[in-house]
Amino acid sequence: MLWETGLTDAERRQVPRLAGTSHAVFVSAQDDRGDEPRASLRFFTSTGELPACGHGTVAALAFLAEDAESEEYGVTLSAGGRSFAGEARRTAEHTLATFDPGEVRLRPATTQERDLVLHAFGPDPEIVASEICVASIGRSRLLGPVADPSALARLSPDYDLLRDGCDGLGLLGCYVHSVPTTEGRLAARMFAPSIGVREDIANANSTACLAAKLAGRGVTRITVDMGDALGQPASILATTEPLQSDLRIRVGGAAAVDRTGSRP
Repeated sequence: MLWETGLTDAERRQVPRLAGTSHAVFVSAQDDRGDEPRASLRFFTSTGELPACGHGTVAALAFLAEDAESEEYGVTLSAGGRSFAGEARRTAEHTLATFDPGEVRLRPATTQERDLVLHAFGPDPEIVASEICVASIGRSRLLGPVADPSALARLSPDYDLLRDGCDGLGLLGCYVHSVPTTEGRLAARMFAPSIGVREDIANANSTACLAAKLAGRGVTRITVDMGDALGQPASILATTEPLQSDLRIRVGGAAAVDRTGSRP
C-alpha cells in the first residue's frame, strides 16, 4: 500500500516483487466534494496494471480510514474507470472494510474453457465440469466448484498450462471453491498465473462473483476462507440483495495497517 509518488508504471510493477507481495495498491487523495472524501486507486502486479483488485481495495480502505483517524469512514473511490462507494470501521485489532464491487456478469463456460480447467488441474481434478462458469467483473475469470474443502486442498495445477490457456482465452485465472454450508461458509483458492500470481492469498472480487452466482440459488450471504494452502489464512464476506432487476453486492473483510514505508 503506497501513496501515489509519481513512479513510472515500470517502477510500479517492481514494487510487489521488492515488497514480497502479490499486488501493490497506489492511492491518490482527491479534493473532497461535499462531505465525503474521494480517492483514486491503481493496482499493479509484477506483470502489469489491473483494472480492479478486491483485497487491494479492502487494504486501501483500511489505510485511508487510519489516515483520516476516523472510526467510521466513508469514501468514494475511483479505479478502473468507475467510481464506487467504500466504507470502513476501525476496531482495536483491525479495520472492517466493505465496498461495491460493481456489476457481475455470468455465463456458462464454453467447452474450450472447461477443457482448460480440466487439463490444467490434471486427469481427475474433482472440479464439477458442468458447473464451471465465466464471471466478469473488471476482467473475466473462471469459477468452478469441488465437492468439499479436502478436494480443494488437493488441487495442484500445472501453472504453465493454466497461464497459457488463460492468456489465450483472455481470462484472469481460475477461482475454485467448495460447496457452501447451510450457514454460507465455504473455502476457495484463486489461481492467477497470467497476472504473475500463482495463487492469491485472498480474492474479494472473485468472491463477489461467486456471491452473484449463489444469489440465484437463494444464498444471500457467504463467508469464504482462503489462503490456507499458503499458510496465510484470510476470510472474505460477501452479501447480496435484490434491487428490482439488479443485484446489490457488498464484499469486504478485515485488514491491519502497517505504516512502514507507506509514505514517500
